[in-house]
Amino acid sequence: MDRETRLKRLRYRAWHRGTREADLMIGGFFDAHATGWDEAELAWFETLLEEQDVDIMAWALGTLPCPERWEGAAMQRMRAMDFVPLP
Repeated sequence: MDRETRLKRLRYRAWHRGTREADLMIGGFFDAHATGWDEAELAWFETLLEEQDVDIMAWALGTLPCPERWEGAAMQRMRAMDFVPLP
């Protein structure tokens, strides 16, 4: 799949999580950072989307310890987000 199609697919999955809070956090993170992602970062995000929303949000908010496999620069950027522009 080409990069543009892959990004469109990921954007849809990021913004259609099941709850508005997860949509805003995960979709907002995608919108803020995805254009600069390399192949490894795209793969990381694709795999992260397989996790439960409540877990992703808890790791990003720091209310649960983040598993080692998700730690890194991308999770640090997710934790650093302090607002998401509302559509």
